[in-house]
Amino acid sequence: MKNIAILTSGGDSPGMNAAVRAAAKVAMNKGLKVFGIKRGYQGMLNDEIFEMSSRDVSGIIDRGGTVLLTARCPEFKQPEVRAKAAKILKKHDIQGLVVIGGDGSFHGADLIYKEHGIKAIGIPGTIDNDIAGTDYTIGFDTALNTVLDAISKIRDTATSHERTYLIEVMGRHAGDLALYSCLAGGGDALLIPEEGFKVHEVADQINKRREIGKLHDIVVVAEGVGSASDIASQLKGKVKSEMRVTVLGHIQRGGTPSALDRILATKMGAFAVEKLIEGKSGIMIGMESNKLVTYPISYAWEHKRELNEKDFELALTLAL
Repeated sequence: MKNIAILTSGGDSPGMNAAVRAAAKVAMNKGLKVFGIKRGYQGMLNDEIFEMSSRDVSGIIDRGGTVLLTARCPEFKQPEVRAKAAKILKKHDIQGLVVIGGDGSFHGADLIYKEHGIKAIGIPGTIDNDIAGTDYTIGFDTALNTVLDAISKIRDTATSHERTYLIEVMGRHAGDLALYSCLAGGGDALLIPEEGFKVHEVADQINKRREIGKLHDIVVVAEGVGSASDIASQLKGKVKSEMRVTVLGHIQRGGTPSALDRILATKMGAFAVEKLIEGKSGIMIGMESNKLVTYPISYAWEHKRELNEKDFELALTLAL
């Protein structure tokens, strides 16, 4: 292994830069030449590949987003497109690839290894925390703290005006962001895609709170369970409370990464390079019980990350 490349793909997440920095610096320290690929797989196809120096990763550990930029590339699903990308990588004599992103990004890494022999390792970077094989993904903790800050501010207004607020957070297929923001933020109801919900049960819960003298509510809604605005419309007329909806949107993705995300990303980035040097490929890096682990990269989509049912039940209990 002489030359490796690093790319970020899919949605950005805080901590990606810390992973890029660690992977690049460890590789350089081991005598490898490091290339950066801008704009993910799309940039690979456009040959947006440049040799990195230590200056390229200096001062980026505390920056959100990704200095390598990111883009979607649906055409990478086509074998002839991947063949073109592999040819470009081989032109630069790139033998190893570090891919930071979600399971869609991992698919691309897996196929370019299996079809063209370019060793690839995936690092999970997504705020949704929806990848199996790791307790936490890079960006989740920062996004969670962003949501908590918003909940605290909204609660001030909810309390002052005696309102019910539905706060919609990201999480198309996984409810972790909603679950743990509800648990840590003192939410009064929780709606996530893994469990679903019944409108009359949510309405009954809010009305029961009014009967015992509680005059405001924070209802945390994961986007995957439905639009918070639609749910508010369904609740209208069924609850004895004025309602408002706040959709947090892309504010959840940005911002300075937390200490946890920086450390997690740094460890994963360094570990990925160590595994490439050992000759490993077709694997993803994870962190379980505070220990770095590896799984076949296909584990990310062949196994669904399970909801922590105990934490979900606790959140429901505390919401009463």
